[in-house]
Amino acid sequence: MNAVRLSLGPLETNCWVVDDGAGGPVLLIDPGDEPDTILAAVGGRRVAAIVLTHAHFDHVGAAGAMKEATGAPLMVHEADADRLTHDAADGTGGAAFGFHGVVAPVADRHLHDGDEIVIGEVRLTVLHTPGHTQGGIALLAEGPTSAAPHLFSGDTLFAGSVGRTDFPGGDGRQLATSIASKLAPLPPETIVHPGHGPDTTIARESRINPFWPRA
Repeated sequence: MNAVRLSLGPLETNCWVVDDGAGGPVLLIDPGDEPDTILAAVGGRRVAAIVLTHAHFDHVGAAGAMKEATGAPLMVHEADADRLTHDAADGTGGAAFGFHGVVAPVADRHLHDGDEIVIGEVRLTVLHTPGHTQGGIALLAEGPTSAAPHLFSGDTLFAGSVGRTDFPGGDGRQLATSIASKLAPLPPETIVHPGHGPDTTIARESRINPFWPRA
């Protein structure tokens, strides 16, 4: 599997361009800004799906342009689906930060915990991880037994930190429960690709992250 990170927009949100490394189609995760940069990274390949890990403006800002350019279906967890089309605090939240009108189209598919998204030879499982938003998700890609799993964690988990929970729809206790129940049990070698900042691993976060669940 190939996962190319594009750090986009004023909040340096990570957009992930994912493919199976065998000539299969592309999955876009969180196209937050700079659609021309994303299209250049896609390089004319077929985009099979656009997945949003949650509905905040810095993760959805280029979703409409990418959907129009590629024809790919847009997917988001059902609990965040109603937030996509307006920029108020209980929507994408952009207006509160001066990013008026940063919205996304209506989603083509509502995701649920345990759903699978197949991109060529890559199979990703949806993990519902509410807390940063009610519809926050992570995507777990598990390859051959000899390969480490990959987790696209959105704003649920960062290197050394977690997403904020003081926005509408956020809940700190819920986020802690999501991490404890969905992420902490993953293999320690799991490579984590977050919504902001550098990659990390489950092993590293279990050692150094102050928000990690402790026995």
